[in-house]
Amino acid sequence: MADKVMAMGYHGIDGVIMDLGLSMTQMKDESRGFSFNSKEPLDMRMDRDLPLTAGDIVNKWSERDIERILREYGEERKALQIAREIVRQRKRERIETCLQLAAIVERVYRRRGRTHPATKTFQALRIAVNDELNQLSEGLSNALKILKKGGRLCVITYHSLEDRIVKRFILAAERQEGALVRLNKKPIIPLRDEQRRNPSSRSAKLRGAEKL
Repeated sequence: MADKVMAMGYHGIDGVIMDLGLSMTQMKDESRGFSFNSKEPLDMRMDRDLPLTAGDIVNKWSERDIERILREYGEERKALQIAREIVRQRKRERIETCLQLAAIVERVYRRRGRTHPATKTFQALRIAVNDELNQLSEGLSNALKILKKGGRLCVITYHSLEDRIVKRFILAAERQEGALVRLNKKPIIPLRDEQRRNPSSRSAKLRGAEKL
């Protein structure tokens, strides 16, 4: 990010807005492999040039490594049981589609609530495939570099892992480096009316900071 801004002839910018929400175009594209009900291959790559797919993880990684990403990236309380069931199933046949994987997770949970039981598993795989958390940390560091004095950084997150990284980054820059000051001590969340009109906004949190 910083190199591209400098290459365009800018020596600093007034603001950076980062919306970490998923592209609905990609989410609705079944060939991407994000949907629980898709019979398409397990892919989950935002960038098709990336080498790793979700199918590679569930069919090639060890039970221990699958459990780790489900626990760390999905905050999945049944990470061990799901990892074991994935390994058990792939011994019978390769897990090719999103529908197959969703069915495996459903067998572990045995019943469905309002949220699909495979939600956290799919989140964990997507984060691992796209290296999302490291990309976020790198993006925040670059944003700080290119902001002018008085410039503002605003970030909208959609799950606790993202929000934790953003919160800690801003606090560290404020306390240790004196580079940023928070615009809001607590994140701004959508009002009920907005959540009703736009259900996708329910988990959104906005944090902002100004460069000193």
